[in-house]
Amino acid sequence: MPWLSDQDLEALALTLRLAATVTLLLLALGLPLAWWLTHTRSRWRKPVAALVALPIVLPPTVLGFYLLLWLGPQGAVGRAMTALGLQTLPFTFAGLVVASMLYSLPFVVQPLHDAFGAIGRRPLEVAACLGAGPFDRFVSVALPLALPGVLTASALGFAHTVGEFGVVLMIGGNIPGQTRVASTQIYDYVQSGNYAHAHLLSLSLLLIAFLALLAISLLRTRRSAHD
Repeated sequence: MPWLSDQDLEALALTLRLAATVTLLLLALGLPLAWWLTHTRSRWRKPVAALVALPIVLPPTVLGFYLLLWLGPQGAVGRAMTALGLQTLPFTFAGLVVASMLYSLPFVVQPLHDAFGAIGRRPLEVAACLGAGPFDRFVSVALPLALPGVLTASALGFAHTVGEFGVVLMIGGNIPGQTRVASTQIYDYVQSGNYAHAHLLSLSLLLIAFLALLAISLLRTRRSAHD
């Protein structure tokens, strides 16, 4: 039976680095966004919610194609970055992060939105009566009560990023050590007929995703037992 090669380990390391980076950034973005979607009465709520959910139904190649157009040298974002003396994002690790954040956004925002909605207004009203400001109520009341949802969002965001293929291939290409993640390495193996290595690397991704979901499930169970 073959072992993971140095290229496989490099691709796995890059995949885990990408998933961890994307998960942390999506939590930073998703927490205030989900909070706003839960409590706002703005007329923009439904259009924003639809945009957030769009990657669920949008083919990843479509998202990757438009990201290439916008972020490339001739795109609006690409031209702005070039004018500022910055490197354009396609075929870079930063480009993978941006693409993965957009594609995994609903898998983080939706569990957070559900968790904030389940809290209800009563605990927040009580905290307000005790003198807690908006930020205080969010940090001291909402976040602890929504922790199971935060854990679920983290697990889903991480696992979904680990398994991405279409978007990362479109925006990142397949550059060894820079943008070649495990899913594109598997694709290369299948294309070349090397099913033994494809099978081993696929099992590695399956195990990583399973352990991430299992860890969050165990943490949630332990928290429920303490409550």
